[in-house]
Amino acid sequence: METVKRNSLKAWLLAARPKTLTGAACPVLLGTALAYADGQFNWIPALICLIFAGLMQIAANFINDLFDFLKGTDREDRLGPLRACAQGWISASAMKMGIAVTIVLAAIIGCSLIYFGGWELIFVGLLCIAFAFFYTSGPYPLSYNGWGDVLVLIFFGFVPVGGTYYVQALGWTPYVTIASLVCGLAVDTLLVVNNYRDRDQDAQSGKRTIIVRFGEPFGKYLYLTLGLVAALLTLCFIPIGGWDIACVALLYLILHYQTWRKMCIIHSGKALNSILGETSRNMFFLAFFLSIAICF
Repeated sequence: METVKRNSLKAWLLAARPKTLTGAACPVLLGTALAYADGQFNWIPALICLIFAGLMQIAANFINDLFDFLKGTDREDRLGPLRACAQGWISASAMKMGIAVTIVLAAIIGCSLIYFGGWELIFVGLLCIAFAFFYTSGPYPLSYNGWGDVLVLIFFGFVPVGGTYYVQALGWTPYVTIASLVCGLAVDTLLVVNNYRDRDQDAQSGKRTIIVRFGEPFGKYLYLTLGLVAALLTLCFIPIGGWDIACVALLYLILHYQTWRKMCIIHSGKALNSILGETSRNMFFLAFFLSIAICF
């Protein structure tokens, strides 16, 4: 077990889980690419969106860490990356303070987007903060009741892709809707890997993800289907990005299928964490090269 000094900088870095920030960056990248393609690119609100999304991702990681610990979900048989509160790296009181500081910082930075997109963005920001808490806390924690995948589609798809585009172009197009779906579905493959790996532990903890509800075979083919649909939707961008889009979709689908095959072979245990890394790589590949193809 890794030796980490309690409440140290290293502990906070581990709790922030920087590898998950890819999920925050991808939708901002796609929203910005669409704005660029429409001649509406503005790097200042794009950068603010990226920072806000990153801070909210870190805040969500802190919130999940704390409330899963308080609920007793992070037991000794946890298969995923170690959690800071459960390992004693960060005290519960310090984590509460860390959550507050991160959210306040995100709110201050996010408020600057009002200048570019209008006061209605306050409502969007409040929703982001509220659902970061509702995901694992409250009387009806959404992730414990099978709503995690829907929230990913909304808050890693429509909100960040659409929001990033809106603060630059002050509008919404059909391509923004499609990009939101592509990004949301691709990011959801990360959640599916997590839930697939933790299905037995989640069932024992009373966490009824859709994989717990419908079983291991469902989870396995859900992962495959999400990537397939994301790749097919990517083809909708051929009219603005040319046939390079088809190459991006095909290469992503090949990577996704290869990762899925490995997941099926591993089937269970901590070894599935390697699938998490590959899934993150595949997701970033899709977002990055799709963005380049849309722009150029």
